Amino acid sequence: MRRLLLALSLTTALPAWAEEVNVYSHRQPELIQPLVDAFTAETGIAVNVAFVDKGMAERLVAEGDRSPADLILTVDIARLLQIVDAGVTQEVKSAVLDENIPAAFRDEANHWFGLTARARIVYASKDRVADGEVTTYEDLADPKWKGRICIRSGLNDYNVALVSAMIAHHGEDYTKTWLEGVKANLAKKPDGGDRDQVKSIAAGECDIGIGNTYYIGQMMNDPEQRPAAETVRIVFPTFEDGGTHLNISGVAMTKAAPNHDAALKFMEWLASDEAQKIYAETNNEYPVEPGVERSALVASWGDFTPDSKSLTEIAKLRPAALKLIETVNFDG
Repeated sequence: MRRLLLALSLTTALPAWAEEVNVYSHRQPELIQPLVDAFTAETGIAVNVAFVDKGMAERLVAEGDRSPADLILTVDIARLLQIVDAGVTQEVKSAVLDENIPAAFRDEANHWFGLTARARIVYASKDRVADGEVTTYEDLADPKWKGRICIRSGLNDYNVALVSAMIAHHGEDYTKTWLEGVKANLAKKPDGGDRDQVKSIAAGECDIGIGNTYYIGQMMNDPEQRPAAETVRIVFPTFEDGGTHLNISGVAMTKAAPNHDAALKFMEWLASDEAQKIYAETNNEYPVEPGVERSALVASWGDFTPDSKSLTEIAKLRPAALKLIETVNFDG
């Protein structure tokens, strides 16, 4: 079956009496399936997921009121805001969502809701990087790291969000100089994904890499990738005047939502204890619902202080961040 579709296609015929929810997802299919299976087993509601890698907002705009999609699931706060700003979502009022999702992880106007959090951290070689050698994001521009840093493309959503957060803390001039410093410290041209940075550290190509926390979890659960993951430790840098940078995965209801009530049930279920535990155990992400335990692996990484900058503020700085990344030719 093509990667475009997961589970049932959006056109799969169902009995007239059956409830269903149609989802456009930017999340990888394998990360969604355990949630889909559990929700359908509990409620009897079918969930049809279309994997939309690019152009989700444009697709929803083009479809308009005819869109079959009820919900969108995506990663990165900027992607959520892009879809909301396109005018293709609707306000969702739910006491369950308000109770389970802290205000910092949901839209004031109730158009988007965070479901999980992930920290943008440093993968550090256990052999070549001393404890305490990495402390802040700002420190990554220090010449002591020259030829020692690996990173994926600066234009990747997660890195754009980190640069946006740096602008939020220090302004554009400082961030431009910082980007130039980080670029000067790279061991090689940015490429690959976050897991590839871990593999590069294991191969001795660099000493530290920038990535999301949950990728280490995925690698530790893969027998082929586990040896590389075991060569690094997770370090939670902070901004000099803040905490560790967080991003989220989230959900929004489309304006069209042909299956509104079933879609709302799925949204509320995604914020439930059961779903949050699946996120924690299966995907090694941080649940946003207070009181839900992290997986044992994630808990073993230790605690950190999340940055207090507003996710919405950071997302609105995405255009400025992209301009700076391109100005310094970070990937060149």
